[in-house]
Amino acid sequence: MNDRQIFGSFLKKKRHIQEITVRTMADRINVTVGYYCDIESGRRTPIDLDFLDIVINVLQLDDKDKQTFYDLAGKARLAAPPDLTKYINDSKAARIALRVAKEKANDEDWEKFINDLEKKG
Repeated sequence: MNDRQIFGSFLKKKRHIQEITVRTMADRINVTVGYYCDIESGRRTPIDLDFLDIVINVLQLDDKDKQTFYDLAGKARLAAPPDLTKYINDSKAARIALRVAKEKANDEDWEKFINDLEKKG
């Protein structure tokens, strides 16, 4: 299964949990049924952040599922998660930090960094 199909499967699972039909989902997010089916089946990549946010609202995703949704959308697009793109583009320090981390950081370094930030409240 490729990344677009994984994204589509996640989307389909969450739609089924909410007991929303394909037609109703397409109507609620203002796309054609065919277009929506293409996304769920992995034939199309998920589009922009505004579209993803509409889907998140319709599916009533909690914070954990919302982050997973963004991560899967990014992978399906071969890009950074779309909720992070603007932040990365707007912050020179974040771009520099990520480039340094790409060369030098391991998962343990990231866990420490995350823990330090979470202590800040």
